[in-house]
Amino acid sequence: MKIQHVPLEFVQQVWPSVEGFIASANEHGGDDYTLDQIRLLVGSGQWLLLVASDDENKIHGAATVFFQNYPNHRVAFITFIGGRLISNQETFAQMAGILKTHGATKIQGAAREAIARLWKRYGFTERHVIVETRI
Repeated sequence: MKIQHVPLEFVQQVWPSVEGFIASANEHGGDDYTLDQIRLLVGSGQWLLLVASDDENKIHGAATVFFQNYPNHRVAFITFIGGRLISNQETFAQMAGILKTHGATKIQGAAREAIARLWKRYGFTERHVIVETRI
């Protein structure tokens, strides 16, 4: 499996192949974004689109990332990630390398418990728990 950054000029061509993965991930994301809003953020270059594909270039998963600059770090925040059997040490290393080429010094993401357990394999630690309520 190889992880690739989709250049902005190809996002609209690739979107039909990744839309299902992103929609599936968004089911766990609450109601912060609609699929159309995610497409807009990716298509306008505000978020980065990554894909996981096999040797025949069939896409098996996708992720979206935004960058936030802090005084001491540039954080790549994984907003959505979806797919099956795409997460292992090798694919994580590839993703980290891509994010590093975009200036990231840290990777963060909000995660459900199952994903948090998985990401601990790649060196993630729990910094804080995010909770919310509607007012």
